[in-house]
Amino acid sequence: MSELDDFYELLNELRAQTGGPRTLEECTGSMNWPKRGVYFFFEEGEIRADGSARTVRVGTHALGVGARSTLWGRLAQHRGNVGGMLAGGGSHRGSVFRLHVGASLLRRDGDPAGIGRTWGKGSSADRITRESEYLLEQRVSEYIGRMPFLWIGVDDEPGPLSERSLIERGAISLLSARSNPQADSASANWLGNFSDRSAITSSGIWNVNHVDDPRQPRLLDAMARWIRQT
Repeated sequence: MSELDDFYELLNELRAQTGGPRTLEECTGSMNWPKRGVYFFFEEGEIRADGSARTVRVGTHALGVGARSTLWGRLAQHRGNVGGMLAGGGSHRGSVFRLHVGASLLRRDGDPAGIGRTWGKGSSADRITRESEYLLEQRVSEYIGRMPFLWIGVDDEPGPLSERSLIERGAISLLSARSNPQADSASANWLGNFSDRSAITSSGIWNVNHVDDPRQPRLLDAMARWIRQT
């Protein structure tokens, strides 16, 4: 088997360990999340040649020395708001995943409300801007909320030598069509094809960083070790 096939065999083992994928629309912070980890998103219509689900995004958190963010905290940023005045929305300024999905929706479906004038602009926004972006934030929450995902608990210390970083970088490189000629192709209808980022359209995954990285020879060993502890 190829390295990519071995990667998906490990994800199958992870499915068995965790009871299968979840979706963010059904998850809460009260679930038994590991403190730190790596997550793998899938998407309806994105399949491999053998009919199994194709991984479309890999991510982690807390890589800087002393970082304190948690796995659920990062996933909750991608999920968006459950309650509050802008319930069902979210903040694409706090989640690059939301940023890319929203921008792709605008490019695919048009922008009659002119949300693109402020989408992705600045690291924060005033209330009027957030309210004007609310309908798109809702659509992003719905879209990401339906995407199945798996996670590996990798509770090592934040820092450049973290195995969470190794797994994230290695998996992205393996899945990216820019760095791996054997990577699975995106479908013709994949939303990411409408991204304004060439790193996404040419890699076939919702990642920008590490899509051109060299392979990580320790990837599969690290994944296997942490999956068996998850």
